[in-house]
Amino acid sequence: MQAPAHAAKVLILGDSLGASYGMAEQLGWVTLLQKNLPEHQFINGSVSGETTAGGLRRFPALLDSVTPDIVVIELGGNDGLRGFPPTQLENNLTKIITLAKDSGAKVLLTEVMVPPNYGPRYTQKFTQVYQDISKAQNIVLIPFFMQDIAPYPELMQRDGIHPNEKAQAKIATWMQPWIESALIQ
Repeated sequence: MQAPAHAAKVLILGDSLGASYGMAEQLGWVTLLQKNLPEHQFINGSVSGETTAGGLRRFPALLDSVTPDIVVIELGGNDGLRGFPPTQLENNLTKIITLAKDSGAKVLLTEVMVPPNYGPRYTQKFTQVYQDISKAQNIVLIPFFMQDIAPYPELMQRDGIHPNEKAQAKIATWMQPWIESALIQ
């Protein structure tokens, strides 16, 4: 793999899954990525409970203060858990992506899924938003990292929603090749 020409700034714009909910931030996957790729700077702009609307409100200030080379968007779970319309999810994510691209940053979007108890119609429309945005915006869509974690109680916190400390290395391992690929493009 070819090394990038310069040290890159990678901004993670996420929710509790990126914010290391239920544990110290230094135990989370974003910090583990920083340790795995020390030549780059990872900025964790994740906030527990964040929706796409909240991320959109905070994003311009983050762009100004960080000036990232890569933006990884890991948002939407809280929109889904609150039953927000998929059109709202799509509009907010599209605005975030447009702002990131306009700043010159590469964009990676992580897929998010909602639990099946929201019904097949809603869950299908929700998941389809990520596919549609990825195609329309011509950006990389990273498959949802929780698919290989959520089925295993030993990797989950007691709430059954958030990954525990044991899962963080698995998430970092899942995310690293996607980020490395963006770094060399």
